[in-house]
Amino acid sequence: MFKGATHIHSTYSDGEFSLSEIRDIYVASGCSFVCMTDHAEYFDEARLEAYVKECRFLSDERFEFIAGLEFTCDRRMHVLGLGVTSLTTATDPQMVIRHISEEGGISVIAHPMDSAFDWIETFSERPAGIEVWNTKYDGRYAPRPQTFGLLNRLQARSSDMRAFYGTDLHWRTQYRGLIQSVDCSELARDQILTAFSRGDYVAIKGDFKLPSDGRLSDELLERFASEHTNSDRLRKLAKRVKVLTNSLGLKLPAPLKAQLRRVF
Repeated sequence: MFKGATHIHSTYSDGEFSLSEIRDIYVASGCSFVCMTDHAEYFDEARLEAYVKECRFLSDERFEFIAGLEFTCDRRMHVLGLGVTSLTTATDPQMVIRHISEEGGISVIAHPMDSAFDWIETFSERPAGIEVWNTKYDGRYAPRPQTFGLLNRLQARSSDMRAFYGTDLHWRTQYRGLIQSVDCSELARDQILTAFSRGDYVAIKGDFKLPSDGRLSDELLERFASEHTNSDRLRKLAKRVKVLTNSLGLKLPAPLKAQLRRVF
């Protein structure tokens, strides 16, 4: 078993950590890999080549960088391409999903907005998975139970669709406590991606172990609903304070802003 994290951004796109810093913080936390998903729109071919090369250079017997991309699509939908490092001009999410599949990667609809659920359910080109918990978008305390419901409905047509649990790491003070434990015999890119594809992993957050099929008990879903509602109320209050201070021409002190990112 190897521990790692998915949905990670570096200074190659809009993240605050360099790749070497990402390696250091995750090695220090007991992890052996990360799946990078820097935003595709930041790259041209030369920058992409440098990104892949640095990921390989920083990988060794202790730690594996898996280079990948996050594609911005129509209607502000984002699709992760785990293991994919080729660009596409497509913005239709179904075409992007097809591109990722053709390139041998794993396609994951990232932090799907509630308003996009009905649209996603019409897709004939379905992703390999749905990001059911994104600790940047949903918050660190609990996911949105309705995203698990979306996944379960999609599984009625594609039984092998997976639940993904992402950090969406951008900021230095951001929460990083949601990790994946992957069942494979060797710390190698292809084996890790194959394990994700097969569902041979669980997500771990504190005492929680969350399955790759995303099928949770009613009791746990109710608990998540309550905890997410409470934390989301506080997040929205913090955002309103930020909007108010901006409208008054004020800025939140940097230490306070960092603390809010750490808490939420």
